[in-house]
Amino acid sequence: MADPGRVSSTRQYTGRIINLDLDTVRFPDGSTGELEMVRHPGASLVLPFLGDPAGEDPQILLIRQYRYAAQGFVIECPAGRLEPGESPESCARRELLEEAGCTAERVEHAYTFYTTPGFTDERIHAFTASGLSRGAARPEADEFVENLVMPLSRALEMVRDSEIVDAKTALTLLYVAGFRLGA
Repeated sequence: MADPGRVSSTRQYTGRIINLDLDTVRFPDGSTGELEMVRHPGASLVLPFLGDPAGEDPQILLIRQYRYAAQGFVIECPAGRLEPGESPESCARRELLEEAGCTAERVEHAYTFYTTPGFTDERIHAFTASGLSRGAARPEADEFVENLVMPLSRALEMVRDSEIVDAKTALTLLYVAGFRLGA
């Protein structure tokens, strides 16, 4: 079996947030084909805990943010794109301050995942934050955000009931509840 991998790549579009490449790829069986690949620098998200994350039904902070692609507001964890040279943890801390107006004593890596590996190389690094100090949010000009505080159990119900439809947030809530707090 031949080594899979990129044979060649041609940039089709260069944007502010993403790039689009047309790659010629060698597949595991040795054949080749063309794939459109969205290139993204990656992102971080943070699930902030108010108080003790190990407490009974801990309080979390999510945001309600306007998302043009979703045609309205979406409930999600604070998150954002990695800047060139920025570490995932630094990005999580920056987004926590910008979108939720908080700083954290502790930020811990929870999980890293590909968003949609069928057409993009984007990876998101999920973190939890605790020991929060609250202040004023510093959203960017195109960010319309409000904070939502709720028990983790309520957020899980919102995932179940399709009130939280943001995949990165749903995955992080389920991961943290199942593997971090439930362990």
